[in-house]
Amino acid sequence: MKFSISSTALSSKLQNLAKVLSAKPSIPILNNILFEIVDGVLTLTASDSETTMKATMQLDESDSNGRFTMPSRTILDATRELPDQPLHFDINLETLAVQITYQNGVYNFTAQTAEEYPRNKELAADAASIQMESVVLLNGIVRSLFATAQDELRPIMNGIYFDLKDDGLAIVATDGHKLVRTKNMALRSDVKRSFVLGKKPASLLRNILLKDSSPVEVKFDDRNAEVHFPNGMLSCRLLEGNYPNYASVIPQDNPNQITVDRKGLVSVLRRVLPFASESSQLIRLHVEMGMVELSSEDIDFATSAKESMVCDYVGIPMNIGFKGSVISEVLNNLDCDDVVVQLADPSKAALVVPAVQPENEEVLMLMMPMMLNDN
Repeated sequence: MKFSISSTALSSKLQNLAKVLSAKPSIPILNNILFEIVDGVLTLTASDSETTMKATMQLDESDSNGRFTMPSRTILDATRELPDQPLHFDINLETLAVQITYQNGVYNFTAQTAEEYPRNKELAADAASIQMESVVLLNGIVRSLFATAQDELRPIMNGIYFDLKDDGLAIVATDGHKLVRTKNMALRSDVKRSFVLGKKPASLLRNILLKDSSPVEVKFDDRNAEVHFPNGMLSCRLLEGNYPNYASVIPQDNPNQITVDRKGLVSVLRRVLPFASESSQLIRLHVEMGMVELSSEDIDFATSAKESMVCDYVGIPMNIGFKGSVISEVLNNLDCDDVVVQLADPSKAALVVPAVQPENEEVLMLMMPMMLNDN
């Protein structure tokens, strides 16, 4: 079997697929990349048994169909350092001898049979389906990943929760200290359906989804999900368990509101945070009409910092504390000029939302406060 393909195109696909592979696979064949050629189209597959990713490519030339696997490290190393040029593959499907010819050289090695490579698990007949633009799913994942937990006792918290209802699709993540909810009002379902996507497949999707309007379809049942996107798909096991009632922790009555320049607030935070206690990272916010002041202190090392900036504030003067790293993560994962920080009182969670919401979406981030010692 012979076929030809661009070295750069192949190397790019292989590097994305290699991120799926496990350092200690459950079976040896999962160290390999599966090559399948049907009617001039090459499908590459990588799997760690729980997450599988496929990428399809149109071949420049192909003389027959076939299936085989190649050791991932071998083919990655072979293509990574090559400049863009045609690669000519010649595979003997009986002996599995591989010869790859390029401009000034040739590689020779042995492939492995594809017979032992595990097949994808089929979704249940009643699997649900959500269709959306690639940018919608990408933005939901990018905004949420930082808020996922790393909790061995409650693994359900380590993923991103997709909650589809009649009022829209909510994409949610929380670790108990911070929460992110991106609600898309254009995606609705009369039947409530939900699933929790693990951190690894979510991270893989973040790296491969395009920030455009190309179509993406998410199919899921009670145990597995498939995400189909242009020239590829990802299938994975879902996290099992009951996701906490995230809506119950979002305060509804927040009369005190700060409107402030997001990048300006990030800059102030970067200057003040290094002077906070390393263990607590406590940042104190003092807000009053027209001004917000950020301050930090480390009593053990006798360091402190304080800086104020202008803002629009509606409400009563207030002091409230937050963990500096949480404020930084929340602000850096919003994509807007101004943010509105909504406060009830110093003991309740603060909501951070864009001053101007994206079209058809409602983005909300929540930060739990820290206790201030004002005595």
